[in-house]
Amino acid sequence: MITRKSKREIEQMQAAGDILVQCHKEIAKMIKPGITTMEIEAFVESFLAKHGATAEQKGYNGYKYATCASINDEICHGFPRNEKLEDGDIVTIDMVVNLNGGLADSAWSYAVGNVDEKGKRLLEVTKTALYKGIEQAQAGKRIGDIGHAIQTYAEGEGFSVVRDFTGHGIGPTIHESPYIPHFGVPNKGLRLKEGMVITIEPMINEGEWRSKMDANNWTARTVDKGRSAQYEHTIAITKDGPLIITDQDK
Repeated sequence: MITRKSKREIEQMQAAGDILVQCHKEIAKMIKPGITTMEIEAFVESFLAKHGATAEQKGYNGYKYATCASINDEICHGFPRNEKLEDGDIVTIDMVVNLNGGLADSAWSYAVGNVDEKGKRLLEVTKTALYKGIEQAQAGKRIGDIGHAIQTYAEGEGFSVVRDFTGHGIGPTIHESPYIPHFGVPNKGLRLKEGMVITIEPMINEGEWRSKMDANNWTARTVDKGRSAQYEHTIAITKDGPLIITDQDK
């Protein structure tokens, strides 16, 4: 069922989003060769506890961690681990914050040390694709408009769009209807309405878009070992346009 949020509910989600943004900004300072994603995981647990929030994905369908930490050819749902990040890696940290029942979800890709030019372009194109999708998140538009904007831009830049994982509605649980593909046909799909809260989270690959699943049944990675990047925001559809609940640039 698709739920449309009240002003009060969106304000609750915004409060969770503010904590999530602060957390990502601290993570950005930590990213360097030699750090482990398990250290980032421990920091996130501590940071959320200090701010009276919890990690909503911990325990979700048996998932054990507060964060997903996906490195290089891992598309999403990578487990935090004790291996050190290396110079040139790309790592995506994804988390869902719960503050008094309000949820916010945001993934961010980080360059570790000196990333090569193609890696930098992958990050730049993926982030730009996210914002091109957000531009279409208007009351009266359709879900296909979001996916089409992302797909045409990313493919036009020589990258591919993952199709096996999508954005989604959020609140009161992590994954709600509707699903938000990052590919599509304009003016097709469900019409967006004021009060809907969704995530837009394109996963963009260097090589082909297809994925394969690791033996842990969580981590998806590219089939050709090409690198993948992801940026994600939680968005409220308002009469004044998209409200980015997890905006880092306020």
